[in-house]
Amino acid sequence: MHEDSLTPAARLARQGNADVLALALQASRRDTLATFALYEQALPGLAVPRRGELNPPLWELGHIGWFQEYWLSRYPCRGDGAAADPDAPRARPLRPDADALYNSSLVPHDTRWSLPLPDAQATRDDLARQLESTLALLSDVDGGDDDSLYFYRLALLHEDMHHEAALYMAQALGIAVDDARWQAAALPAPPPPIRLPAGPWRLGSEAPRGFAFDNELAAHALDLPAGTIDAQAVRWAEYLPFVEAGGYGDARWWDDAGQRWLAAHLPTAPRYLRHEAGTWQHRRHGRWQALDLAEAACHLTQHEALAWCRWAGRRLPGEAEWERAALTRPESFRWGDVWEWTASPFQPFPGFAAHPYRDYSAPWFDGRPVLRGASFMTQPRLRHPRYRNYFPAFRNDVPAGFRTCAP
Repeated sequence: MHEDSLTPAARLARQGNADVLALALQASRRDTLATFALYEQALPGLAVPRRGELNPPLWELGHIGWFQEYWLSRYPCRGDGAAADPDAPRARPLRPDADALYNSSLVPHDTRWSLPLPDAQATRDDLARQLESTLALLSDVDGGDDDSLYFYRLALLHEDMHHEAALYMAQALGIAVDDARWQAAALPAPPPPIRLPAGPWRLGSEAPRGFAFDNELAAHALDLPAGTIDAQAVRWAEYLPFVEAGGYGDARWWDDAGQRWLAAHLPTAPRYLRHEAGTWQHRRHGRWQALDLAEAACHLTQHEALAWCRWAGRRLPGEAEWERAALTRPESFRWGDVWEWTASPFQPFPGFAAHPYRDYSAPWFDGRPVLRGASFMTQPRLRHPRYRNYFPAFRNDVPAGFRTCAP
């Protein structure tokens, strides 16, 4: 296995000791609070529309602290790792009604706008006390073995996931995010495709130590055919000719699900884009600006990715093809500009066993596609070539694009 392409941050998040995790948890919290402050500045009363792709910002913030408390300071089995009993009785929460407010497994999405949530300062105070308790427990961890650190790593990466969600929710709401870390980069002209020989591949995580999400397990052998895969994601420079050629109005390029999506939403171009006075513009940070055609095409549904592939005579890679290229050709395979739609459905690997956070993977094995990689909004700690993201094919709020393979 070639894990050389791991960023130092991702390696430390999954394999670092207690001291490393303490620093990372504090860094993640600083980013959480800084991004929440942008919402406070931009949204009077922190009000957001009731839409499936959004959550009330106050609920998001409180949920992050609740999750950390639920799996750490309240959880008597926190030292037992992935084999811990998720149903073990827990201590009472810091806030007596916390489970009824913030448990995403129990609180329906549409009801989160009407909950009696604490105000912003009270929620920040809760998060400070919850993090203080977490760090105190972490300082007492003896030896720092993987079981003892499992739930600290889970809480860290969970917060990082919600931070990315806060960034793309800010994009949907027109809130400016000026931090240079969360800006899209220009890509070079497409390099030659990467050629991969036929051969075996072990798909999934088999690291001898450290953290893995349950859906990355268990590693299993596949035989992959020879083929080529793009060295980077498709840029706007390659995608927009499809739009300009009338691709959104040509049924030849869209499968049945894609045609239903077109009929429901009537798009003529990708989300956040418009064509004005002969140029393409992108709505970013709440204002229209010239589109950099060298950026990776982003905020695309899988329907749009598949339609472009049919138009161009290409196809989406399967997740095994993507993973093999990322891990065996790290010097040539650029990833991390956008989440990348694959042709693979999100399904359990052979031997799958749900970890204690049962709602992380198993409820979503419903055929939705897998996305691989990371985006320019993803925390470096979360960027891992084995990580499996998953969203319904119609989602275009997520910073997702695609790369292709020869048919």
